[in-house]
Amino acid sequence: MGILEVKGVGKRFGGLQALGDVNLSIKENSVHAIIGPNGAGKSTLLNCLVGKLIPDTGSVMFDGQSVLGRSPHEICQMGISRVFQTPEIFGDLTVMENVLIACFAKRDGSFELNAITSVRSQSDMRDMAETILRDVNMLDKHAMHAASLSRGDKRRLEMAMCLVQQPRMLLLDEPTAGMARADTNNTIDLLKEIRDTRDITIAIIEHDMHVVFSLADRITVLAQGTPLVEDSPENIKGHPKVREAYLGETAH
Repeated sequence: MGILEVKGVGKRFGGLQALGDVNLSIKENSVHAIIGPNGAGKSTLLNCLVGKLIPDTGSVMFDGQSVLGRSPHEICQMGISRVFQTPEIFGDLTVMENVLIACFAKRDGSFELNAITSVRSQSDMRDMAETILRDVNMLDKHAMHAASLSRGDKRRLEMAMCLVQQPRMLLLDEPTAGMARADTNNTIDLLKEIRDTRDITIAIIEHDMHVVFSLADRITVLAQGTPLVEDSPENIKGHPKVREAYLGETAH
């Protein structure tokens, strides 16, 4: 039994079946990658996991509790945090202020910009923010405005804001999209450190196979809305069904 159990999940958009009878089990404290060609249903599945979409059929259970019908905020409170393709940060605030707002949201259960006056005047959360920024190697950039950061550092800042919430599971949607190779490698190193030092389960959707094979313990391949194969990274490499899905080669 995994910490996240997806059983029989289906989702249609009019005449298009985006997901069909998806079953997925993700073990606690593992890194599980979900890959597949464009249009395979990866983002639709992720949106079903975080409450942005409600599946037409099936169940999604996190640590024995259903996530279906819960708001994204409630799912976050359950212990699931999502990192989007485009970093969700406050560009006009400093790095420190971004993390402090996440600290206040963790304490107060809300995420409101009008708390910024309190953020700038209070210091009771500063130790927590400094610790998190140190953990993601961003403390030296605490006074920089978030909008001026590189894409890789914006992603690092977003990770810090997620880690403040003390999640049990991180869902990463194309975390290295649009990054230069150096930033991609830095993000891989950060995720390895998170994996090795925190009790966090990571599910990652990613096109870059360098990222997938650097991080994943297990890989699920989606094709046309259904799981094609699930296996270890070693066995996924060169798997005939995977090559067929990606390259159009005939599986033997």
